[in-house]
Amino acid sequence: MTAGVTHRLQSLGAAVTSRYPSGERPLATPPAGSPLAPVMGNYGFPFLGHILSSTTDPLDFARRRYAEYGPVSWAGGVGFRIVTLLGPQALETAWINKDKALSSTRGWQPVIGPFFHRGIMLLDFEEHRDHRRIMQQAFTRSALDGYLSLTWSGIAEALDAWRPGQRFPMYPSVKHLLLQQAAEVFIGTELGPEADQLIRDFHDTVHGGQAVIRADVPGGTWARGLRARRRLEKYFHDQIHDRRRGDGADLFSMLCRSESDDGERFSDQDIVNHMIFLLMAAHDTTAIALSMLVYELGRNDAWQSRLRGEAAQRPIDSPTSAHLEHYPLLDAAFKEILRMYAPAGTLFRQAITDTEICGHYIPRHSQIAINVYASMRLPDWWPDPDTFDPDRFTTAAQHESISRYAFAPFGGGAHKCIGQHFADMTVKTVMHQMLRRFEWRTPAEYRVPLTWGTGPTPADTLPVHLERIGSHAG
Repeated sequence: MTAGVTHRLQSLGAAVTSRYPSGERPLATPPAGSPLAPVMGNYGFPFLGHILSSTTDPLDFARRRYAEYGPVSWAGGVGFRIVTLLGPQALETAWINKDKALSSTRGWQPVIGPFFHRGIMLLDFEEHRDHRRIMQQAFTRSALDGYLSLTWSGIAEALDAWRPGQRFPMYPSVKHLLLQQAAEVFIGTELGPEADQLIRDFHDTVHGGQAVIRADVPGGTWARGLRARRRLEKYFHDQIHDRRRGDGADLFSMLCRSESDDGERFSDQDIVNHMIFLLMAAHDTTAIALSMLVYELGRNDAWQSRLRGEAAQRPIDSPTSAHLEHYPLLDAAFKEILRMYAPAGTLFRQAITDTEICGHYIPRHSQIAINVYASMRLPDWWPDPDTFDPDRFTTAAQHESISRYAFAPFGGGAHKCIGQHFADMTVKTVMHQMLRRFEWRTPAEYRVPLTWGTGPTPADTLPVHLERIGSHAG
């Protein structure tokens, strides 16, 4: 670099520092004559950026950035500059993606790409549309009822095996129950050594995408995840032929036989990719939602009693998806948990061409984080946003007054979660049976510490005082 160029860059840096104090910078300068504003923000600590504060307390960090910069800002994180979107208008713009400027494939690739390659969420545009049309056959109401019939008895058996106590470890117990359910519903596997190995491989694959050291270092989280992914690929590949010829009601079998109205079907590799992704997406989101619902009901005796009364009035041991529509209080409580603890807390995109969001210039190649979690905890749209209050969703007038994208825990647009009804029925089926079997409360002064997985996740075992209330209440 010549001395003249160096001097000009130093002068430019001095001018920017003078104009934007405290490290504040524009992400990029809008084109000459553009009416758009630059995205403002700062990098934070060298290399690390704001990664520590944004992961230690992501809600507080997001609120402070929103107060300072508004719905669109940027921050540094481990070598990246990431544009964060907050609030319903910014989220709607990204999800509707009218000009097709935002790529889900490129946005997710550096985050979970090696572990969930070509899962439905990681596809773009026409290809995503075509895959979704085929996959939809595995998420019809009749298919959902088939999944329920596979698992309701297993859920009951798992709950009956719980051993109540003063500090019952709720979070790992919920995760184990839901992993067992996933083995049956998704794969059609009897519980046993084979299912246990699948569960271990699934666990390692998920955690691979959350590794801090993102390299194939022997013994590392990333390396274990890659090896587990390869074992899962082999497991699914080896069974596709038989599943296509069979009549199984599990999701794996359904995907093997599914076809669009035009007769299109998935290739073998498509099935493998979608199965591995759907296992992660369905399990992690339901584990977070169910665990946090248990937590909030453990702190709110009145709401737990109301839900138990509702369950006792309509006790159903083998529900269908239609049955689960008749629990309005449980539905409201589930929605409030999704609002407070969005299980898919951050979604990623990358700009593949220059675009605009909320009047801000977004240059090509910008990495974008759609912050669903913090958006549904902003006081601009939710009075007293940190208080568990299912009554926000109990009346039609209240629900209709909510902006369409102020409450969007399952995303929106073409990428709206295809499994949202599966998640809904899973959480409600388990909670309906829990309410009829147990009472619980959290220890006095206990507040669950949260870490970050797919969303805000319990960082401990979520201990509760669990008591059985009868052989089968209701």
